[in-house]
Amino acid sequence: MKLAACALIAACTASGGTLAHSPIPDDATQLVTAIVDDWSSTNATLQLFQRARGSGWQPVGDPWPGVIGAKGAAWGDGLHGRGAPSAQHGPLKHEGDQTSPAGAFAIRGAYGYAATPPTGTILAYTPSRDPLRCVDDPSSAHYAQIVDRDKVATPDWKTAELIKRPDALYTWIVDVAHNPQRIRGDGSCIFLHVWDGPSSTTVGCTAMAEPRLAQLVAVLQPTAVFVLLPRAAYESLAGAWGLPKSSKLPP
Repeated sequence: MKLAACALIAACTASGGTLAHSPIPDDATQLVTAIVDDWSSTNATLQLFQRARGSGWQPVGDPWPGVIGAKGAAWGDGLHGRGAPSAQHGPLKHEGDQTSPAGAFAIRGAYGYAATPPTGTILAYTPSRDPLRCVDDPSSAHYAQIVDRDKVATPDWKTAELIKRPDALYTWIVDVAHNPQRIRGDGSCIFLHVWDGPSSTTVGCTAMAEPRLAQLVAVLQPTAVFVLLPRAAYESLAGAWGLPKSSKLPP
């Protein structure tokens, strides 16, 4: 890399800004999009895309419905940078604000109540156990991490998400790499998980019907990217980010 390019990246990173090129890595051959009507919308249209050499992004199957945070969406921290990309506007994600993070995000792996994942899964899979917690207390040294409570000598958190819940919402989890640097207060424990129905909302995750999520867990590759955006922002960024045509649910 030339020195000028290095300097540009360093300056951009230091200022918290975002480079003009696509945040979607070249080796990513799968894309999961979640599009909401606007920043306050809680219903999303999801679609899986596959990228083949020379053919661009191609939809895999039909779009399906999902739901997001009770307060809609807000710019998160991910592959696109921290907060809103250049020339974009909208609210910023904070811990506990009940918004789902908007932007482009890597995938870290999957969890589930079953001892084994759906047939065909190649994502790193961890069976959910009672001691597993996702720490959402910004004052904790374990903030924004999934930890085994039994392996932490002195738990320093006041609040944490159960990974093995008493209900079906976390039957399957895809761990979304929001706030990968674990900046305190920027938001934590962002998952794709099972919804409580099409009229439900989440506290910041993206949720969908269990059969759809199980299918997704079974086919996702470790390099897959998750993109959540309001439709206007999606269409505005489509060219720079190399995004496929936005999907809509059938009437």
